[in-house]
Amino acid sequence: MILNELIKRSPIRIFEQSIHGGLKPGEIGIIASANGVGKTSVLVQLALDKLLQSKKVIHVSFTQHTDYVLAWYEDIFNEFISRKNLENAADVKNETVKNRVLMNFNQDGMSKDQIIKGLRAMIIGGGFKAESIIVDGFDFSRADRERIATVRDFATELGVSVWYSCSVKDEGQQYDKENVPILFKDFADLIDVVIVMQPKQDHVELSVSKDRDSCISKSVTMRLDPKTLLILEA
Repeated sequence: MILNELIKRSPIRIFEQSIHGGLKPGEIGIIASANGVGKTSVLVQLALDKLLQSKKVIHVSFTQHTDYVLAWYEDIFNEFISRKNLENAADVKNETVKNRVLMNFNQDGMSKDQIIKGLRAMIIGGGFKAESIIVDGFDFSRADRERIATVRDFATELGVSVWYSCSVKDEGQQYDKENVPILFKDFADLIDVVIVMQPKQDHVELSVSKDRDSCISKSVTMRLDPKTLLILEA
């Protein structure tokens, strides 16, 4: 399969349609679930979709070393192309690597201003004009409105979209009546899109809990394969 056809047929197109074309510059989206359901895999696939289109991505990890994140990209890419029989796979892979930067931060040891400064230095000072920032492992139980507002202002200023993962404890009432994690109650209006992942018997279901001003939970016509962790059409 040639690359353009692969991009056109990607399940990510369905994902984008479910949230009115995907995240726009300046917007924040969150993938939420309990631990171990596949949030990192979804983030990596969102990033790879951009990379396959020769768009630049910064992947920020708060809990995992870069070697671990690299392994995710390696495994997902290899699994993906093995199913699609992609032509010139080695060349395509090299191109994705050139357009990707991995950054590792410690939420305990760095302030929000230091993190934003590091990202700004990469995008402006380093000339790496990213279109999307992927943030994995950030602890939302320690977030506040000011911090999220700062990220939103930064994303708007530099014209980037920001996808976060969010771990929700698998106990008690952790979601509100719209199926939005209660962790966001103080700054839910600053979040544009919330996707919730729920494990089922033979797949992982993705549903949209928040789409800009709409908070009506709706299933997405796609699912996550629990074995390969690839996004598939439902």
